Order: sequence, then structure tokens, then C-alpha cells
Amino acid sequence: MLALLNAVTPLSIDMYLSAFPQMATEFDTTPSAVQLTMTTFPVGLAAGQLVIGPLSDRYGRRRPLIIGTVACLLASALCIVAPSIGALIGLRFVQGFTGAAGVVISRAIIADVARGSSAARLFAVMMLISVAAPVIGPVLGGLIVSDLGWRAVFAALALINLLMVIGVLIGAPESLPVDQRRPSGFKALAASTASVLRNRHYLGYTLTVALVAGAMFAYIAASPFVLQNIIGLGPRAYAFTFGACALAIAAGSMGSARIVGRFGPRRVLMGGVLAAVVIAALQLLNVTIGGVTPGVTIALMACFLAALGFVYANATSLAVTEVAYAAGTGSAVLGFLQYGAGAITPPLVGLAGSASAVPMGVVMATASVLAAAALFTLTRGHVVTDDRAESRPAVAEQHA
Repeated sequence: MLALLNAVTPLSIDMYLSAFPQMATEFDTTPSAVQLTMTTFPVGLAAGQLVIGPLSDRYGRRRPLIIGTVACLLASALCIVAPSIGALIGLRFVQGFTGAAGVVISRAIIADVARGSSAARLFAVMMLISVAAPVIGPVLGGLIVSDLGWRAVFAALALINLLMVIGVLIGAPESLPVDQRRPSGFKALAASTASVLRNRHYLGYTLTVALVAGAMFAYIAASPFVLQNIIGLGPRAYAFTFGACALAIAAGSMGSARIVGRFGPRRVLMGGVLAAVVIAALQLLNVTIGGVTPGVTIALMACFLAALGFVYANATSLAVTEVAYAAGTGSAVLGFLQYGAGAITPPLVGLAGSASAVPMGVVMATASVLAAAALFTLTRGHVVTDDRAESRPAVAEQHA
């Protein structure tokens, strides 16, 4: 159930990517303006998590989850009849804000019931299941766009949201006992947020997630134009290629789930981040010196996504379980930074127009290097046991 809630987000992001050129033509606007419809979605997703996460610490997980999924259904339905690019941009923000409930609360629920390697395995399995969305989404979206147009994509998303509402009502029980809930109000929110941000190890893992997310969103935003305008793929070929690359995330997540019990989430995470840095650097060389060779470009895209499969689950697990006493707030701050970074990078890759892949390579390489710097500096000295992740300063403070 939690994986399906997470699947709605990538579906909402990449299901309509192949329609970008069609939307630019219909609304008589620029590629950058169309990309804003994707940018405002993660902006709303980031802001929504920052609001909904702390609310779930106060009122429990189930009630905010139900309200959020119902509101997301209504926003998705309104996107179908958007009369202008400006209206669609605004509705995408609302869709992201309300859809944040499923993302932030699903992470908090796992933190309610698991720690350490166990939590990492759950996050990996959740990612493995939800990764079917970016595989199916572009393929299904490409078929819908080719036959029915881009508005039909949002009709399909509305139907998926309806299924999620039914699923939440039936299969999402409360996981946060009343006696473990935290106070509400602005002061309580500020205090809770400050407490998680003071945790250096939590901040390091959270920034790692945020920065690799920025790199991934740069790839997502650039891929329609790189694969279609530069390499020359049609909408359907693009959809299948994008979906095939997304399978690499599933492979990485599956590999992470299999080895995390043996090596621990921190070691697996470090290996994934280092691999992402190397692959992003090779992609940068390819698009600047190699001339965007189709086979090499697509292969490096897939390898980069595979590396992320080893990063997301472990970094998220280590971050959220580090502040398990305020899992909703910790999950919210993580999601805010993650999708905030995701909102910044798509406009950057469009600065050189739709005929250059260099901005994509620069943004992906820079974000990956910064992620490695955050991981290896801020989380130095973190001790992770089999059952729980602990930082010695945090434990000492708790004992005091």
C-alpha cells in the first residue's frame, strides 16, 4: 500500500513527458514554460511535505493521509480541463502539495515500525515496487499521447488517484499511537524542525538524498529533448527507452535489498554515491566531448539510475530513523529538500535550449559531487548497528 502511494508521484512526473513538444505547440509557448509544469509539481510536493509531515506527528498518520489523497484526486481532475499553460502550472502545484501526503506519511509509517537494516530493506522493497511507475508511466503515457493527446494522461492520473483513495480507506491503518504524538502549532513545528536539523548525521543523509534527487530531476527534465530532439527518437520510442532506463532503478533497489543485511545501509550508500559521481562525470565528458553518442548516452543514463537504487533507500532509512522520535517532521524536511532540489534543476537544463545536452551533464555531475561531499563530511563517525542507527552524540544527549 505504501509503495503504491509513492508510485503516484513518479507517475505524475513522468507519465506526460513525451507530450512536452505537443503541449508547447498547443499552448503556443516555449519548452521552458512547459517544463515549469513539472517544476511546480515538486515545489508543491516539497511544501506539502513540510506541512503534512508535522501534522501527521500531531494527528496520526491515517487522517492526513485520507484528506491528502482525496484533495490530490480533485486537483488531478482539474488538470484535465486546464485552459492555459498558466492554469496548468498552478494546478500542478496543488497536485504536488496534496500528493505529498502519500510520500511523507509512507516514510513516517516505516520509521514508526522499523530501524536500521530492517528499515533499509523495507525502504528498498518499497522503492522496488514503486519503481514500476516510472517504467510503466512513460510507456503508457507515450501510447496515450500518441492516440488521445496529453489531456488524456491527466484523466488516467485521476483514475489512479481514485484507486489510491480507495486503497487508503481500506488498507492504511494507524501506526502512531496517541501517546507518541507531538504537540501542534507553529512553535511546536519550529522546535521539532530545529531539533532534527541540529542532528548533523540526519542532515548529511538528507542532503545526500536531496542532491542526488536534483541530479535525477535534471535527467528527467532533459530526457524528452535529449532523446527526441537531439538523438531523434519518436514519442513511443522515447517512452520505451525512458521506461527501460527506469528498470535500472529497480535493479539497483533489488541489489540494495539483497546486500544491505550483509554490508549495512551506510556502506551500501557510500558505494552507490561514489558510483553516481563516476557515472555522472563520464556523462559530462560524453555530452561535451563525445557529441551525444546515442548508445553511450542512453547506457550512462541507465547506469546512473542503477546507482541511485543503492542511494535512495539507504540514505532515506538512515535519515528518518536517526530522528524516529519525530518521524513525520524528519520525513517532511527530507522531502522538502529533496523535491526543492528537484524543482531547481529542471529550469537549469533548459537554459541552452532544446538542442544541447551540456546543461544536463553539468547539473548531474555537480549535484552528484555535492552529494558525496555532504555524505562523507557530515555523517563521518556515524555508528550503525543491525537493529538501529545511532549517532554517539545523539545517544549521549538522550542519556543526559
